[in-house]
Amino acid sequence: MREPWRLVLTRELQEEAAKHPEIRLVFVDATQDSDKQIKDIERLLGYGIDLLIVSPCDAKRLTPTISEVYQNIPVIVLDRVVEGYDYTLFIGPDNESIGKQAGKAIVSMAVGRTFSVLELRGGAGSQASAARSRGLEGVFVRHPNIRTQVVVVENESRDAAEDIVASLGDRLEDVDVIFAHNDYMALGAYRAIQGGANASKKIIGVDGFAGQDGGLELIRKGVIDETITCPTGGREAIQFSLDILQNVSGVPKQVILRSHNITRDNLESYERSLDKAPHELTDVIRVGYAQVGTESGWRLAANSSIREAAMDFNVDLTVIDANQSPARQIEAVRTFISQKMDVIVISPIIDSGWEPVLREAKRAGIPVLLSDRKINTEADDLFLTYIGGDFIEEGRRAMRWVQANVPPDKHPVRILEIQGTIGASPTIERKAGFEAVLAENGSYGIVHSSSGDYTIEGGRQVVESYLRANAWDIDVIFAHNDDMALGAIEALESAGIKPGEDVKIVSVDGTKRAVKAIIDGKLNCVVECAPFLGPQLMKAVTDLMMGKELPLRIITDERVFTRENAEEVLPGRSY
Repeated sequence: MREPWRLVLTRELQEEAAKHPEIRLVFVDATQDSDKQIKDIERLLGYGIDLLIVSPCDAKRLTPTISEVYQNIPVIVLDRVVEGYDYTLFIGPDNESIGKQAGKAIVSMAVGRTFSVLELRGGAGSQASAARSRGLEGVFVRHPNIRTQVVVVENESRDAAEDIVASLGDRLEDVDVIFAHNDYMALGAYRAIQGGANASKKIIGVDGFAGQDGGLELIRKGVIDETITCPTGGREAIQFSLDILQNVSGVPKQVILRSHNITRDNLESYERSLDKAPHELTDVIRVGYAQVGTESGWRLAANSSIREAAMDFNVDLTVIDANQSPARQIEAVRTFISQKMDVIVISPIIDSGWEPVLREAKRAGIPVLLSDRKINTEADDLFLTYIGGDFIEEGRRAMRWVQANVPPDKHPVRILEIQGTIGASPTIERKAGFEAVLAENGSYGIVHSSSGDYTIEGGRQVVESYLRANAWDIDVIFAHNDDMALGAIEALESAGIKPGEDVKIVSVDGTKRAVKAIIDGKLNCVVECAPFLGPQLMKAVTDLMMGKELPLRIITDERVFTRENAEEVLPGRSY
């Protein structure tokens, strides 16, 4: 609780908790010491706490402790996500996205000319700073006219930044803009250059807090030119704590908070939005839902969840089934625009080709939400939020199971990958997550990869095609969904190959048939991708229409199923 960002977090937690007399909030401060933080958590548990909120000093060091606490009471992790999913809820900003926002702001300043950036980065141990730098570099890699000079400010303070910038001397002459990883370093940079030959340089900071020396006040005074807000999640942590302790349905696994670029042009409107209270709903909300189709048991469950939740939330839902046709889905969105829907929800078949129709929706003033699949657009403001699974983590989990359970004893492990629909975001990201873990060990390799289009027949055809061309030499099949895995099992059995024994099979979704296949020994591991998005989606729709700001992403809770827990979870599988 020494840095300004954490002081704001503490204040937000206290202010929100004060609204609820049934909450007693107990604080401990680790003073940047992971060993002390672990002891602090043990001390809090001794007090008999009902829920733990923790912002880890070191996410990796704290992972085992948080995992152990999670077995007994709910845990909300703030700001720095721990490894794995052994926590109740993570709330935090997307620091890589913040870096991208800063990068795009600088690109707009450069307008194609040669431009030099001084980046004041946090210390080597700062995860947030590393992510912001990745985001910045991800933008600049497409703009060779922009050069970056990086300076590390270990304690990320105003005074340290002032001293470092002042010491640069002549090296500042060619700098066009200073990007500081927080507003306090940005203020230090300003103090170092004010009154001198470099006083006209533009300065961008991060945090966007109100109050004395906060980013909003610095913009008002002309000290800095822009700040990107970095919300603390303190208020949300208290609100979700109550939901968790009262067993309210639909609590997500991760809430990724939204950041805003604030300049003199939008400062007043942003400040007004901070004071704006939600309003009561008087009219029924009209929602148009452009769904993918009915290609799998997972999809049927997802569609049913959204329909049922719409009824529970008194939402007037109109559904158009695109039946796996991207063109038909885009036309469905145009139909909803012409019908002047209040909100449009899309489960996109593929992630590209959306910008024209989304711009039409934006011009019509109709907000767009994404359910269970993502899209790729150049502009960041064409949809409001994504609600669904963490597809990259699903791929990682699948490969982690392979590493732990299929050792390369005799030869490198040969993997056959059955991809989903090519161009769909789950396909792209599950593959990326799987390959990221696979790359850690050269004893594993994907020797064949083909699309099964998320269908049983598609999975069967991929395996049959491989068998026609090759003698069977596969150790592991990674199927991007359960239906394709079930199709692969049929093909293997027809060929006299024992699925689950002769070849290990791991898939994604968690359907009832797949869990049953684990019990039968034909499928070895299923990484869950929960389809029951309806309550979270309709709550987001309702919050939006009441005037609340939606998070950038809402990620659902997901588990991993194996022989150890399959019989336990099977009765609860409703799809």
